[in-house]
Amino acid sequence: MAARCLSAATIVGLALAGCSNVLPRPDYVDVKTPASFRTEPGGVRVDNASYTLDAEGFRVDPQGERIGMIDVPAKTAGDNSNAVAGYYISSTGQVAPGRVASTSDIVAPPGSEPLPSQMPQQVPIAPAPANVPPPPGYK
Repeated sequence: MAARCLSAATIVGLALAGCSNVLPRPDYVDVKTPASFRTEPGGVRVDNASYTLDAEGFRVDPQGERIGMIDVPAKTAGDNSNAVAGYYISSTGQVAPGRVASTSDIVAPPGSEPLPSQMPQQVPIAPAPANVPPPPGYK
């Protein structure tokens, strides 16, 4: 009787021990994303596309001028389109101005898109599963 209790306790103990860590460990715990830049000898930082970076992390040309700077107010002057137009913006306490862009804003010449009847017909993928024999030994 004691042997049965001991074996039952052992089986239950092993079953519980096997369930202690049933979920796999996610990769993001162990794999760290590398930095998007490297530091060359002399302290010069270079990004993954081999552009030199200034102290703030902007790409610079060989003369030290920033590359790709955009004057957003000048670029968007006169544009009254707004992705959040008509929504209440709590940080400003007012409704966002402007309008949401619509498909009527896109100007495409009529007939530029082919009709379904003008599209080339698709041919079936060969070999189709219906006409391929199963591999040897497969039922």
